[in-house]
Amino acid sequence: MDSLKGISALTLWQRALSATVQSDAPDLTARQLAILLHVYLLPPPHTVRGLAAALHLSKPVITRALDRLATLGLARRCKDEADKRNVLIQRTVAGSVFLSDLAARIEAAGAALAQAEVTS
Repeated sequence: MDSLKGISALTLWQRALSATVQSDAPDLTARQLAILLHVYLLPPPHTVRGLAAALHLSKPVITRALDRLATLGLARRCKDEADKRNVLIQRTVAGSVFLSDLAARIEAAGAALAQAEVTS
């Protein structure tokens, strides 16, 4: 990796995170955000077991993160009608809005960073 590109990527992430913490958006941990992105960007179905395997985390870690995401309304759990032993993790409107807003902040930070690089 070119070190300048690495610095630009980190600067982009720092600016996007700064915009996020300055907003009214929920303050998610990296794990919570990784789980949320997995649920929204990859096709369902999503289960605790599947998320744990995909993200190389324990099921209790996934469960704790999902507790927080569910409390915030960013994801929800429901029984799998095909197999009552399974709990499916589903998307919510609030979660979609949260990630759409996050994407907009990342895009804005990227545009500002690109403009700064052009003028320097």
